[in-house]
Amino acid sequence: MRVLVTGASGFLGRAVAARLSAGGHTVRTFQRRPSGVPGVEDVHGSITTPADTPYAGLAYAVSGMHAVVHLAAKVSLTGDPAAFEAVNVGGTRTVLQASQDARVARFVYVSSPSVAHAGSSIMGADALPASPDHARGDYARSKARAELLALAADAPEFSVVAVRPHLVWGPGDTQLIDRIVDRARSGRLPLLGHGAALIDTTYVDNAASAIHAALDAADRVHGQSYVITNGEPRPVAELLAGICGAANVAAPAWRVPAPVARGAGALIEAIWRRRPGADEPPMTRFLAEQLSTAHWFDQRRTRADLNWTPAVSLDEGFERLAAHYSPAP
Repeated sequence: MRVLVTGASGFLGRAVAARLSAGGHTVRTFQRRPSGVPGVEDVHGSITTPADTPYAGLAYAVSGMHAVVHLAAKVSLTGDPAAFEAVNVGGTRTVLQASQDARVARFVYVSSPSVAHAGSSIMGADALPASPDHARGDYARSKARAELLALAADAPEFSVVAVRPHLVWGPGDTQLIDRIVDRARSGRLPLLGHGAALIDTTYVDNAASAIHAALDAADRVHGQSYVITNGEPRPVAELLAGICGAANVAAPAWRVPAPVARGAGALIEAIWRRRPGADEPPMTRFLAEQLSTAHWFDQRRTRADLNWTPAVSLDEGFERLAAHYSPAP
């Protein structure tokens, strides 16, 4: 199968492109920077540029493809709402249109469980409906709108599946793992509440293999959304301790009440809008909710429909992470 992967310079996108290429597919990628994936054809460009614009690249990138896996997105805790809308919604609309014009048969939209998170705990739920009106934060709201847009394009000749990998992590992750380690090393990583909220996560190889499985199953399961996780919910304190232990830094030992963290997050967001920092803010309301509420998911439908099971356990993932931080001499 000839497959286009958008956003392959990102952590998960790179893993997906490599997985598909290793599986025998002919892979082309589309993003602003080189993907760094051996054996794939990189095409550079932006999903916010109309597909029919000369030299934009997207029209070429999607030409001759049987399938598209769309990962390119603006991912951040804060930022200009218009930028989230332009990239996550407008960009998805452009990629969908280009794919339909090129007569692509399968389209996998990579979404996020945050599209259905309204701020309270999610315990053992399946993929709840995406809700732009109730999702928390500009990223989640824009991803919810984009998921609904993608699923609305599903048709007999254009099979669309939405997958929602939850908290993807692994060696080389600069978005989640490196930030946790850096903040723990500098003593800026607290536990919110008692750190007992159960949270699902997804090791990166499992997320990539699940997306591959969704691509293979698209003609059977099109029009549906699936949450992807390791299926091993752990208390947030245990997860943070595992990550910190793998990196040889001390696990968080100080606590902040969850309501205090939410209030601080709101204040920091207001300051960040006026004077953005160089990195992500240390706390936001969304982040405080994610670290203090349970969110774990029923994986039975996902595994049965996609004919998929995760191959890498959390404990094995921590071992691989430790090897990454302390490679053998």
